[in-house]
Amino acid sequence: MAKARNLFVALLAASTLATASLSPASAEKKKEFNIAWTIYVGWMPWPYAAESGIVKKWADKYGISIKVTQINDYVESINQYTAGKFDGVTVTNMDALTIPAAGGVDTSAIIMGDYSNGNDGVVLKKGKTLADIKGQKVNLVELSVSHYLLARGLETVKLSEKNIKTVNTSDADIVAAAKSPDTTAVVTWNPQLLEVKAEPGATLVFDSSKIPGEIEDLLVVNSATLKDNPELGKALVGIWYETIALMKEQSEKGKAAREAMAKLSGTDLAGFETQLKTTFMYYEPKDALAFMTGPELPKIMDLVRTFCFDHNLLGEKVKSKDAVGISTPTKALGSASNVKLRFDPTFMKMAAEGKL
Repeated sequence: MAKARNLFVALLAASTLATASLSPASAEKKKEFNIAWTIYVGWMPWPYAAESGIVKKWADKYGISIKVTQINDYVESINQYTAGKFDGVTVTNMDALTIPAAGGVDTSAIIMGDYSNGNDGVVLKKGKTLADIKGQKVNLVELSVSHYLLARGLETVKLSEKNIKTVNTSDADIVAAAKSPDTTAVVTWNPQLLEVKAEPGATLVFDSSKIPGEIEDLLVVNSATLKDNPELGKALVGIWYETIALMKEQSEKGKAAREAMAKLSGTDLAGFETQLKTTFMYYEPKDALAFMTGPELPKIMDLVRTFCFDHNLLGEKVKSKDAVGISTPTKALGSASNVKLRFDPTFMKMAAEGKL
């Protein structure tokens, strides 16, 4: 089961959750915290860390308590975070912008976990190159990262969305749709992508490895909560890097950890490791830090916010992609008076320097 990277509720978030920034999750010194996660290969370290005692170890170090809670629906997890029911959530960079940030909740990305490096792809049953998609109906989850991937791919072959017709198809139905003789083009993510591209006559013509770094998987927290409780940031980053170091190990202990994560995500070790191969994990804090503080992140977020604005994902009444401010370590984008999404390298830097 993959995370349902679906943005249909973004408009609702932007229009009805603007008061969520006043929620109990914001601005108070406290000892107990709750982080929401959903099933996705790059986020499975969280439940494993909870079950193995790593979460408790780091929470105890900083004198706090951290609960790690699974939510079965990805979008619902972000909505609940936006409404103040959670202090943090696992989320993609695009969804962090279009749901909590556009909804008025000041949100900080403190862990750059990975990016999709082939986990998302465009598959044709009629045609062998992406240019062959012209004039075809394309089944995908509209307004999702699949939609973003398609739009970016079309640009590379001098086409646009005007040259195709999208057919909204839920992630639960996408594999069945791909088997239909009437379906000729599909965009989806793993593990569904593995099944779709295995269909007779199917050709993978474009995938997320062609747009490295653009579909990012993050851990974000409420900015006010983080400001008042820096111990939370330190503990979360400590948990993360200890767990993924174990996950990377080619020892029996590392294999056992990956097997446990695979089971927690509803697959086996082989299936989990297949998905890991198309996920660019930032195993070392220095590498995640370099990306977050480098020149590419603002360029990527400009592409993302442009797509979101063009598809009304920042709100129906929003007149410019600059309406929601985005802060990165090297450059600010959009409104300086309405910064709602912050890429904060503080705690990853501490991890890289061995200061946690």
